[in-house]
Amino acid sequence: MDVYFVAKFLHILGAGILFGTGVGIAFFMAMAVRTKDAAFISRTAALVITADFVFTLSAITLQPITGIWLAVEQNMPVLQGWIVKSMGLYVLAGLFWIPMIFVQKKLHDMAVESAGSGAALPARFGRLYAVWLSLGGAVLTVLLGIFWLMITKP
Repeated sequence: MDVYFVAKFLHILGAGILFGTGVGIAFFMAMAVRTKDAAFISRTAALVITADFVFTLSAITLQPITGIWLAVEQNMPVLQGWIVKSMGLYVLAGLFWIPMIFVQKKLHDMAVESAGSGAALPARFGRLYAVWLSLGGAVLTVLLGIFWLMITKP
């Protein structure tokens, strides 16, 4: 098996995991929040947090490594235009993702507290959930921009 093929396979796999996990997490969290059932939301949010760390963090780590590996294998200058733009967008996605993780944890904690006390979710939960959705939407939009750059590269 050719080294370039392995690098390309791992890079595409990482991109798929990164995007797919993000969409999946958003879907399951949205479906849970729609129920307004604090206990269900807390269990779902716990799984969302786990999935984010197992899948998203693994893919986040893999992407720059395999991207540089691909460039080296093809004798591409790593600092050429579309690669630099992709790296910049990748950093931007991370700047949205990091606070999203903290918001996710806070949503989980609020749901656990409400479920434990039998109280309804506080109004702040809805506002924080809107922030979480906005951050997630920004991450997914930036990732689509990176995909666009990879597909349309010169």
